[in-house]
Amino acid sequence: MSCALVYRGIARPRTTLFTSKTPVLHRRYLSTQTIQSESPKDRLAAQRLRRPVSPHLSVYKWNYVNSSSALHRITGILLSGSLYGFATLYLFAPTLGLHLDSATIVEAFGSLPVTFKTAIKFGISVPFTYHAFNGVKHLVWDSGRLLGKQQSGRATWIVLICSMSASLGLALYKPGEKTDKSQ
Repeated sequence: MSCALVYRGIARPRTTLFTSKTPVLHRRYLSTQTIQSESPKDRLAAQRLRRPVSPHLSVYKWNYVNSSSALHRITGILLSGSLYGFATLYLFAPTLGLHLDSATIVEAFGSLPVTFKTAIKFGISVPFTYHAFNGVKHLVWDSGRLLGKQQSGRATWIVLICSMSASLGLALYKPGEKTDKSQ
């Protein structure tokens, strides 16, 4: 039976239905030429002109939801960069002849006017509180909640309001004052 199949394939007539349209051997003629020294640069420049330009940030419609995500990354970089920068400065302070012990820092901060103290505390607390509240929002998003367009917009505004009010509270907080609870 198998021999019959083999002989049938050999004995089959050569019609256009069973023949291949592709030739068995290909001939290609090869020619070489020397390239001038400017030619590769010109060729590369021509290729770059024909290359499609990828759309960068101009194709996106920026709103407060995706801006809050970018601001979350920026505040994280700012907080970690300031931590590492101060830690490095604190480490090399004796070598550089700087006095960065805690008593010197407290004395320098205490000598500032009240408005400057409040502004500095507010400036330090804004990235911290925003990153903290926005991190909670991202954890809620990771759990699969508040992912709708309106819900995520409201959550973003809530994060902004909470972080600004917490920053203001931290900036106006004076730890040395005690309230009189007897009245």
